Amino acid sequence: MARAVHAFLLALRDLPQPRVLRVLAQSLALTLLLLAATGAAIFWSARWALAHWRWLGEAEQDMAGLLVVVAILAGSWLLFRAVAIVVVGLFADDIVADVEGRHYPAAAQRAVDVSWRQNIRLALASLVRLVGGNLLALPVYILLLVTGIGTPIFALFVNALLLGRDLEAMVLARHPDRPRFDRPARWSLGLLSAASFMVPVANLLAPILSAAMAVHMLHLRDGDEKR
Repeated sequence: MARAVHAFLLALRDLPQPRVLRVLAQSLALTLLLLAATGAAIFWSARWALAHWRWLGEAEQDMAGLLVVVAILAGSWLLFRAVAIVVVGLFADDIVADVEGRHYPAAAQRAVDVSWRQNIRLALASLVRLVGGNLLALPVYILLLVTGIGTPIFALFVNALLLGRDLEAMVLARHPDRPRFDRPARWSLGLLSAASFMVPVANLLAPILSAAMAVHMLHLRDGDEKR
């Protein structure tokens, strides 16, 4: 965990860098646009389905539409993370290359190029794991609602496991010769990343911050010389 905290602090220092800020602005704008479009698509699809199959009366349809809005707002954290994962996956190589180039130039020279196709494949694999993992955990989330705090704690646990795996895959794509992280390193990386997604406002920075943190975790582990 100490190495993960060190990597997190180093990643915070990377945020003001011009190239990182540019990627942050681009990814955030695209994330918010896709988030709004996805939420609107879910709402209007649900409204259309209710009207088309006439399952409910008109007043009940309005109430159901309101419940859909509430459900979207309640699931906005997961929805935001799902969209952010895909978007940042498209820019992942730019972030990793920038952090490596400034801090670990020798390692950056040995890195392999990651194609857009591979970035998209990694992003979609992350999305499938995110949705699938949280759907499997949904019954437990519901059962833990009565505890008040059990659901967010269990969600943090589940998403820490998923994020640790996703971030590891992202940085190892440029360094396929490097061994995988050990379980404690992958867990601590995922835990700090998942926690940052749960903090309002900070969650807007979480995708970029997590990517930079994963880079530092890899090279601090392997003892690459830091500049």
